[in-house]
Amino acid sequence: MKVKEILNQFKKILFLILGILSATFGLKSFLLPNKFIDGGVTGLSMLTSVLSSIPISIFVIIFNMPFIILAFYNLSKELAIRAIFGILGLSLALAIIPFPILTYDRLLVAIFGGFFLGAGIAFAIRGGGVIDGTEILAVFLSRKLHTTVGDIILAINIIIFSIVALFLGIEVAFYSILTYLSASKTTDYIIEGIEEYIAVIIVSEHPEELRKAILFNLGRGATIFKGRKGLSEKEPQSDIDILYTVLTRLELPKLTVEINKIDPKAFVVMHKVKDTIGGYIKKRPQSVI
Repeated sequence: MKVKEILNQFKKILFLILGILSATFGLKSFLLPNKFIDGGVTGLSMLTSVLSSIPISIFVIIFNMPFIILAFYNLSKELAIRAIFGILGLSLALAIIPFPILTYDRLLVAIFGGFFLGAGIAFAIRGGGVIDGTEILAVFLSRKLHTTVGDIILAINIIIFSIVALFLGIEVAFYSILTYLSASKTTDYIIEGIEEYIAVIIVSEHPEELRKAILFNLGRGATIFKGRKGLSEKEPQSDIDILYTVLTRLELPKLTVEINKIDPKAFVVMHKVKDTIGGYIKKRPQSVI
């Protein structure tokens, strides 16, 4: 095995361990002592633990096991194996690591408990692992029901928070929803974050110079569309090259500098891109799903 591959595997293991520790810290130091519930399979494990007084480490394994089996036979054996390591690691950490209770302030618990739990899920994904089986179920059901993964996860969480409201009260349910929002936003930011993809459309009188700058100075590709000017009825229409490129948020300032040097009057449109396949793009860590 090459040195680069060894370092890559070590990095993944490190991220997975960091994810397990962060999630455990969020659960034991904030959420569980205050009976705040997150969404997904982790939230279901938390709710059952609170109602039964049985350690959550047991339910983490019990509730995730069906989804590991589901992934093994219907999605990916590699995903199932990595999920086993992540979930067993989380269960073991919850059972043996004595993180202290830091606060009983409900707002702080909801925000920071959700933050550390969401960070744990995100770091585990960066490590190629899974510590919550919700995505596995959502991907499977979305294929069967022809709906989106987001819709499935939303439906699952509506059921969970309805049960929380029924057994633990409306106020706890509201704080639990805040916990879930904090966790999900943290997860999204750590996975995408400053490496979020941005698509840029450039209309300029100097398309060739800008194309070379994008290619040679930024090391990115650019697609050229043929367009026609349509500024006003008085101006005669003429053909123009329109540049389209995709890069990460970190690379935007350098692109802006290049545009300002070549054509400060260029018309530039930017918008977020969920993901890309192929091309000369710095790839974000992907969920193993």
